[in-house]
Formats: sequence, C-alpha cells, structure tokens
Amino acid sequence: MLENAFLIFALIAASGFFSVAEISLAASRRLRLRQMADDGDVRAARVLRTQEQPGDYFTVVQIGQNAVAILGGIVGEGALSPHFSQLFGWWLAPSTAQTAGFLCSFLVITSLFILFSDLFPKRLGMAEPERLALRVSQPMALCMALLRPLVWFYSRCADALFRLLGLSSLRDERVTSDDILAMMEAGTRAGLLDASEQQVITNVFELDTRTVGSAMSQRERIAFFLRDDPDDVIRVRIAAEPFSTYPVCEGDIDHVVGYVDAKDLFQRILNNQPISLQDDTLVRKVLVVPDRLTLSEVLEQFRQVHEDFAVIVNEYSLVVGVVTLNDVMSTVMGDLVGPDDEEQIVQRDADSWLIDGVTPIEDVLRTLALDALPHDAQYDTLAGFLMVMLRRVPRRTDSVVWGGYKFEVLDVDRYRIDQVMVSRTTPSAGSAPPTAAGNSTA
Repeated sequence: MLENAFLIFALIAASGFFSVAEISLAASRRLRLRQMADDGDVRAARVLRTQEQPGDYFTVVQIGQNAVAILGGIVGEGALSPHFSQLFGWWLAPSTAQTAGFLCSFLVITSLFILFSDLFPKRLGMAEPERLALRVSQPMALCMALLRPLVWFYSRCADALFRLLGLSSLRDERVTSDDILAMMEAGTRAGLLDASEQQVITNVFELDTRTVGSAMSQRERIAFFLRDDPDDVIRVRIAAEPFSTYPVCEGDIDHVVGYVDAKDLFQRILNNQPISLQDDTLVRKVLVVPDRLTLSEVLEQFRQVHEDFAVIVNEYSLVVGVVTLNDVMSTVMGDLVGPDDEEQIVQRDADSWLIDGVTPIEDVLRTLALDALPHDAQYDTLAGFLMVMLRRVPRRTDSVVWGGYKFEVLDVDRYRIDQVMVSRTTPSAGSAPPTAAGNSTA
C-alpha cells in the first residue's frame, strides 16, 4: 500500500512538472526574457530559443503527460480498487462492491491528478511564468535528449499535418499597436500609469489616422498680412491678434507667398526700424501641405524642412487653415495641455456637453464613449458630421439624434457652427437609426 501511494505521488509530481513546463513557456513574455538574457542569464536565452522553435519541447510535454496519465490509471486502479471493494463488501454484494470500488478509485485518482497535476501547476505557471520557465528549462532539455527518437518521430508527424493543412507552426511574435495599447490599458488599471498618460500614448498612435484638419486653425481664424500692408497696419494687427507666425499673402489669403515670424517683427519694433513685407529677408518661405495628410506625415515634413509652421490647402489650392508643431503636440498631449488653452469640449453635467463645431471627431467619440459615427469617412469634425447628417449647412436649433445622444446646434456664425449641445437621451436596447430635425429660424 505504501509503495503504491508513493508511486502515485511520484506520477502526480511528474505530471505537474510537465504542466508547469508547458504553461510557463507559453505564458512567458519575450520582452521580460530578453531583458534577462541581456543581463547575462543563459537560461533566459535558452527559453527564448525554445519559444522560437517550440515543437520538440511540446512533444516531450505531451509524451510525458500522456504516459504519466496512463500509468496513473493503471497503478491507481490496482492500488485503491481492492481496498474500496473490501470496504463496500460490508454492505453490498461482491459484484456490486467491486464496481463501486472501481468507481471510487477512479474518482479519487482522477481528482488527485486534476488538482495537483493540472489546476495547481498551471495556475502557478501563469502566475510566475518566466521564473518557472527558467527553472524547468534544464530538466526539459535533458528529457528532450533522452526521448530524442520519439520526439523526432512525433514532431515529423505533426509537421506533416501542418503542411497538409497549409498551416504555419511558427509563433507570430509581431507586436502591433493594438498590443501596446492593450498593455497600456492594463497598466492603467493596475495603477502603473495615470489615465492622462495612457491617453497621451493613445494619441501618439492616432497620429497615423488623424488628418491635419483635426489640428489646424481654420481659415476664418487665420491672422495674415498682405504683402503691401503699411507699417502702421502691421503694428495694429500684431497688437490685436498676437500670434507667433503670420502668413504673408499677395492680394488675398489664397495666394500665400511666405510667412513672417513674430520675433523678427518685434525685433524691428524694439529697434525702431520700419516694417516692410516687401523685404525678402523678413518674409520666409512657407511650407504648403495638402489637407489630406495625416498628422504623422505633417510631422515628417516639419522634420525634413526644419520648419514648425505650414499652410494647409485643399484640392482646389484654396487655403483651408494653418498648422504649427505646437498644434500637433497639443493633439498628442490632450488633457496635459496647460489650462490657458481654449477648451473645445466642456462638460456641463453628467449628461450634456458643449462642444465646438471644429472639434476633431476622434475627440468627440472619446468623450461620448462611442465607437463610431455614421459616414465617418466623409468628415473630420463635429460640424462635418452634422452637415453630412442634415445634408445641408446647419442652422441654429437644428439637431441630430444618434447612438443615444442628441446633437443640437446652438450657434452659427456665417455658416460656421460655433457651439453644439450634446445631451444624452434615454438609452435604448439597440442602436436606433439616426434621425435629423431641421428647424429654421428667422
């Protein structure tokens, strides 16, 4: 009896070892292992190589687990069934007692294997995968060497099945942006990152999808000079509209010939020198980019020409806005931008927001916790969304209801949507189709 119990314990321990070896290798993070390998841990380097070609490793695991399971069933049935049958023989007929003894022996052995060779080892392997993978790497290497003929046979059979089914047996180690964002979200939930820091990282990845129109200053907000503006006009405009950079145009805003830096203007004013935009040494060459570029592409153009200011034009070569490096970085920094910056989204209460019409649609989606808005490929801002939904230029009090929210136009300035009231409606069971209401005003 004692020998059988010891043998069962040894089989359970062997099965638990193979379970730990299997789950720890699968759950080990390559970044953590690579750091350990760079610090000189040869075991980490061995585990990394095994992860790249895990076929032989898992073959040994499966051979060991299946062999142990079969032996456990044989030993357990022979060790425990007679004792249970003898016990039940006090109350049951011999045949019935033998059947009951077999069932009880089966349940006890199965329960011991499930608990101590499967559940506990695998949970332990998931909790500390890298540490355990390092510990079992050398014993598993020894098992692979001892079982080399069997490993070769079963591995070749498995490879043949993969080729027959047209599948790849190699592990895909590519790290995508979604993987990184998921890690950042997990870090935020764990308290390792602030929510604002997570948002900054998310905004960085959005630079590849957000167009320059989501960060630029709109055409009607551009302060510019004409090439023939006299000195007194320039000084008055600088005082009235203080910016760091001003486009210089020939005749109108759609004929930009360059830009002038406010520092150069201030230097001339402080030195009591006249200001003339006919001076080519004062007017710099301007970077002109199309409005379909993404923010990451604009950053690349800034880097190539060593500039931090650009004029944005549409397909008809009409100026639609200007963008600076600071505008792009403000998009990245989000809520970390200083409080002096103008807020485009102001929350009034738990169920309503005041939103500027030029607010990028990505910021609106994030604020309202929406996945998408209809026809999102046709616009970049909240104003564009309303125009697409209403199929005309919105007027004050026009509204659109979609996704559990009501978007109501509060103020329009010369066809430009200044303010939109967004309020939460009564939640519905499903996503209702969008509705639009157009109420013209006198």
